[in-house]
Amino acid sequence: MRALKFHAEPDFDPEVLSVDLAPLRAGERLRLLRERYGGNLVASTSFGLQSAVMLHLLHQHAPDVPVVFLDTGFHFPETYQYADQLMGLLKLDMRVYQPEVSAARMQALWGDLWAQGKEGADRYALLTKIEPMNRALTELGSDVWISGLRRSHSQTRAARSFAERQKKTLKVYPILDWADIQVETYLRAHNLPPHPLAEQGYVTMGDWHSTRPASKEEAEASRFNGEKYECGLHFDSSASDFQI
Repeated sequence: MRALKFHAEPDFDPEVLSVDLAPLRAGERLRLLRERYGGNLVASTSFGLQSAVMLHLLHQHAPDVPVVFLDTGFHFPETYQYADQLMGLLKLDMRVYQPEVSAARMQALWGDLWAQGKEGADRYALLTKIEPMNRALTELGSDVWISGLRRSHSQTRAARSFAERQKKTLKVYPILDWADIQVETYLRAHNLPPHPLAEQGYVTMGDWHSTRPASKEEAEASRFNGEKYECGLHFDSSASDFQI
């Protein structure tokens, strides 16, 4: 195993961090982040189709980093079951955050926001994803956020760097450069269970009302009726409506 070089003082410059992370393997990247940023770290998971990879890497290399699961109230039943399975399998510091408004109250007051054009979809993202994640970052005192985002997920992610600043948060992507075959190989090699909906033709995973089965070539069109791919958490740092 190669020796890692750590800075004496944490460097929060995303360009410097990206350069440091690029030549490393995924586990080494997590070890570097843990050594460099310690208690500033938080990770997130959606318990999606490939989430087991990032969670297993955290389990092996940074098990003390808090992992936030945003429970929107609209996940597929199978996603909740999968989350329970993985939480029992991998010993992690899991933190579940929910919207301040329940799913039932949200629909009673405002109807199906996700079906009300861009304004409704943006409000839905703010209520179910952005506000709870902001709250998690604040309560956990974290300003370095680890995500399992990968370039091959979509065209909107193809030009990402290993680290980028989004408002006050430094976001880091340890498996950004992994291809789909690497993910599949890792899942098999570590005998990690698949998401129950993977065999039903889903190639990406979100809330039940905005995700449908599709081919890999149509993955970007399988979310939000093809109108957008991002849920609200992973916009470009230059996006004016990015809250975190």
